[in-house]
Amino acid sequence: MKNFFKKRHSEIIKHFNEIGVNKLYQFKDLIIKTKKLGGKVIICGNGGSSATASHFSVDLSLNAKIKSINFNESDMITCFANDFGYKNWLKKALEIYSDPKDLLILLSCSGNSMNLVNANLFAKKSGLKVVTLTGCKKKNKLNNSRNDLNIWINSSKYNVIEIIHHAILLNLIDSIIEDKNF
Repeated sequence: MKNFFKKRHSEIIKHFNEIGVNKLYQFKDLIIKTKKLGGKVIICGNGGSSATASHFSVDLSLNAKIKSINFNESDMITCFANDFGYKNWLKKALEIYSDPKDLLILLSCSGNSMNLVNANLFAKKSGLKVVTLTGCKKKNKLNNSRNDLNIWINSSKYNVIEIIHHAILLNLIDSIIEDKNF
C-alpha cells in the first residue's frame, strides 16, 4: 500500500507521455483556430467526464477568453432525454446550440457512450471540428471515428483516464494563456 501513489504517479506520467506533444499542439491549434473563426468550443461528457467538461469550459471562457459551453443543466438533460431518448439528447442539444465554426470536444473513458457517439456523427455531418479523448479499448467507437483529432489513453482504469483527460485540458488552457500570439 505504501507504493500506491508512487506507482500511480508513474502510470499517469507514462500514459501522458504516450500521447506526445504533437497531438497536444494540434489540439491547441484547433482551439485557437476556432476562436479566430468566431466559433465556440463545446465540450461534453458523462459522469466524471461531465464534471471535467464543466471545469474546462468555465476556465477556457474566463481565463483564456475563448467562448465555451457544456451541457450539464439537469433540466436540459432530463427534458431532451425524455423527449428524444438518452442516446439522442446530446445530438439534439448540438442541433440547437452549435454552429459550423464550432469545435466539439467529446470526453469518454469507454469511447462507446451512444449519446456521445450520436453527437459525434451529427457534428461531422454538420461540419463541426471534433476532438475525442477516450481510453479503455483502442477500437472504441469514438477513437475509430475519423475526427480532426483523437486522443486515446492506453488504460482501462477510469480514474487514470479521467485524470489524464483533465490534465490535458487544463494544461491546454495554460498553454493558450501563455501564447500571446492568438
